[in-house]
Amino acid sequence: MNIVEAAFLGAVEGLTEFLPVSSTGHLTLMERLLGHSTDDPDITAFTAIIQVGAVLATILYLRKDIARLLRAFFRGVARREERRDPDYRFAWAVIIGSIPIGIVGLVFKDHIETTLRSLYVVAIALILWSGVLWFADRRATQTRGERDVTWKDTLIIGLVQCLALIPGVSRSGATGSAGLLRGLDRVTVTRLSFMLSIPALTGAGLLQVVDEYDAISNGVGWPATITATVVSFLVGYAAVAWLLRFIARHTYSVFIWYRVVVGVVILVLLWTDVIPAT
Repeated sequence: MNIVEAAFLGAVEGLTEFLPVSSTGHLTLMERLLGHSTDDPDITAFTAIIQVGAVLATILYLRKDIARLLRAFFRGVARREERRDPDYRFAWAVIIGSIPIGIVGLVFKDHIETTLRSLYVVAIALILWSGVLWFADRRATQTRGERDVTWKDTLIIGLVQCLALIPGVSRSGATGSAGLLRGLDRVTVTRLSFMLSIPALTGAGLLQVVDEYDAISNGVGWPATITATVVSFLVGYAAVAWLLRFIARHTYSVFIWYRVVVGVVILVLLWTDVIPAT
C-alpha cells in the first residue's frame, strides 16, 4: 500500500469512526475499490490498528473528563464515602459497559475477520440498522443526562455495542440507538459512546499488532500503517469536536438517509460486478 492510499484510508477511518455510519463498512468498501483483499490478514490488521488513531483523538479531546472519572474511581476504591460521587458510579458504568464487546470479539474473532467482511453484509447492515436508528431517534425522550447513567444502562448499551462487530451496523449507531431508547439525551449518548470506544478499539488494535506484526511487515507495511493511524488521529479529533456540536442541535436523520444511500450504492456495485463481495 502506498502512502497516499494509506493517508486516504486513515482519513476515512477518522471521519467515520464516531459517526453512526460504520467506519469498518466504509473502510471495507474503500479497500475493495482500491484493489485490496479485505480477507488478507494484513488488511484486516491494518483496519483494526488505524482505529487506535481515532481512539487517541478521543482521549485527547475528552482528557479532562477522563481524568475526572479516574480520580473519582480511585478515590471511591480507596474510601467508601467517596462512592456516592456520581463520577465514581459513571466510571464503573463505563467499565461494565466495555466488557461485553471484549468477550464477544474474542470468541467470534475468526468470523468477524472473514465471513462478516462481505460487502453484502455491510450493505444489508447499513440499510437495516438505519431502521433501528430511525425508530430510536423518533422514540427518544432525552429526559436523562450523564449524571443519571447507571451500570444497567451501560451494560445494556455495551451488549448492543456487540452488534457493531458486524460491519455496517456502526458502533456509535448501536450505542446511540440503545442509549436513546434508555431515555438518555443525544449528547450524553454520544459522549458515552466515545468513552466505550476507548477500551474496545484500543484492545482490538493492540491485539492485531501482536498477532499480525509479521503480516503487516510483509504486506501493507508499517510506514503505511503508521501514516494512516496518524491521519486517523488528526481527522478523528476534528470529527469528535464537530459531532458533539452537531448532535446537540440535530437528530440522526442526515446519518440515517446517508446510510441507506451508501447501502444501496454498494448493492448496485455488487450486482453490476464493479467490485467483488469478498
